[in-house]
Amino acid sequence: MKLGMIDYGRGNLRSVINACRALGHEPFLVTKPEDFADLTHIVFPGQGAFGDCMESLARLNLIEPLRTWIEADRPYFGICVGYQLLFHASEESPGVAGLGVVDGKCIRFTSKEVKIPHMGWNDLNITHPERQVWQDFDPEPYFYFVHSFYPLAENPSEVAATCHYGSETFCAAIERGNLFATQFHPEKSQHTGLQLLNNFLSA
Repeated sequence: MKLGMIDYGRGNLRSVINACRALGHEPFLVTKPEDFADLTHIVFPGQGAFGDCMESLARLNLIEPLRTWIEADRPYFGICVGYQLLFHASEESPGVAGLGVVDGKCIRFTSKEVKIPHMGWNDLNITHPERQVWQDFDPEPYFYFVHSFYPLAENPSEVAATCHYGSETFCAAIERGNLFATQFHPEKSQHTGLQLLNNFLSA
């Protein structure tokens, strides 16, 4: 296996790199199109604003290689903004197009009774617990979140997990073939997060 990690120059990759190393994998940093050669898996850790991240991907000529990878159904794990960028657009950056490989858009929390951003531990409702990526989990596992926006996924069959925050229930993870992506941070979710990463990398 050769694990690639998207490095667009804006995110803090260190905690995700350390999580992969703890599982026995040394990620290769992807910064240009030719870096996709010979990779078997890609992890895209996201941090920062939707528009800034898309601008960085465009500057590095990584948009089309990423789309090609995902459309070929090759293993992809997106985290936080690496999840949100899969969709068509976000209220965070009006007028900026996302990768558009998953139908839907990202919106901001509207609940008035909770703090924004949503920050801290929260439990999931897993829609298909029988799938490989969720093996050896409790029915409602806890993961760590830090976000103000979340995707509205248009295809219910792609929703892998939901989460409640205030009066809103949002899509916390999606899965489609070898595509898997989460709003929460597995690298900050201790043993539970490492188990999820390991399940993905072992599939």
